[in-house]
Amino acid sequence: MKHKNILERKSILLINRALAYSLNIQRTKLKKGNAVKARNYRRVKGQPYTRKKYIRGSPQPRITKFTMGDSTAKFEYQAFLIARKEAQIRHNALEAARIAANQVLSGKLGTNNYCLRILPYPHAVLRENKMIFGAHADRLQDGMKHAFGKPIGTAARVKSNQTIMTANVNEDGIEAAKEALRRGGAKLPITCRIVVEKTAD
Repeated sequence: MKHKNILERKSILLINRALAYSLNIQRTKLKKGNAVKARNYRRVKGQPYTRKKYIRGSPQPRITKFTMGDSTAKFEYQAFLIARKEAQIRHNALEAARIAANQVLSGKLGTNNYCLRILPYPHAVLRENKMIFGAHADRLQDGMKHAFGKPIGTAARVKSNQTIMTANVNEDGIEAAKEALRRGGAKLPITCRIVVEKTAD
């Protein structure tokens, strides 16, 4: 009799462990499926949320420098990174593009032989309705539909054929400018094209 009770307890314990394991897997899948990814903010929809004097806790944009190199010198050529379609570009994507392009130009041309500019500013405030998921949650949270959410970051709205970055260089730095804009464009959530023009005297 005692041996039978021990077997029953062990079987109940194994069943409880299996149920807990399956519930944790479901929570993990739900958490991964409902997580708001960066690509979800790529599309332009609705009016931009920009009135920061009415927004409590509006986050500061990650990008703070918009001009690098020698901004006072005159250069022979200007390269443009132009968006192929409209989109929202998050502030950390703009900062990543700035760092990638600036590293190429400063490494190949030096600090005074180019001028790199980031043109769009992240005015639009992004919102997210954060939901609670965890191992110790006693239920799965679905949340409210079309919830307003809280500010989590900023983004710049870019139209089709709008210039995102410019690089001013001399003739010997054209290839470096193209490579810099190509690497910077790889950090952005949209496809871009590069145009090089000779500056007016």
